[in-house]
Amino acid sequence: MVCCFFGHKDVPHDIKERLTAVLTELISEGVDSFLVGNQGGFDSIVLYSLRMLKEKYPHITYNVVLAYMPGAKEEWPTYEPLETLYPEGLESVPPRYAISWRNKWMIRESDMAVTYITHSWGGAAQFAELAEKKMKRVINIASMMNTKN
Repeated sequence: MVCCFFGHKDVPHDIKERLTAVLTELISEGVDSFLVGNQGGFDSIVLYSLRMLKEKYPHITYNVVLAYMPGAKEEWPTYEPLETLYPEGLESVPPRYAISWRNKWMIRESDMAVTYITHSWGGAAQFAELAEKKMKRVINIASMMNTKN
């Protein structure tokens, strides 16, 4: 099964523990492939968590799904080129629509989405809602942060 991610640009760093717990549970349920963007804070925390989980669960795979092809090597600072994926067809999309196209592609390719959504506006909320409309399972980490186990 495949999981993608959508979240706000600015997120608290204390979500790492909850995110890791959710990802560990999903891996135990059979999720073995993950697609993550590279646009903001949530994506960075997800990538960090997936790298750590890969050490414990070597069978999982993950890709940073690019919206734009990086140019110079200096534009690759937070991930390794082999971790990246550039969806076929994206090269013909105008740059202003690239992130939206990439996010829709991730939803199509996924069985579910993990999100960090605290308000109903903005791109993250828009794509979480689209995932729900496409009948994907959506888990919102933000809603879990308000309740203690």
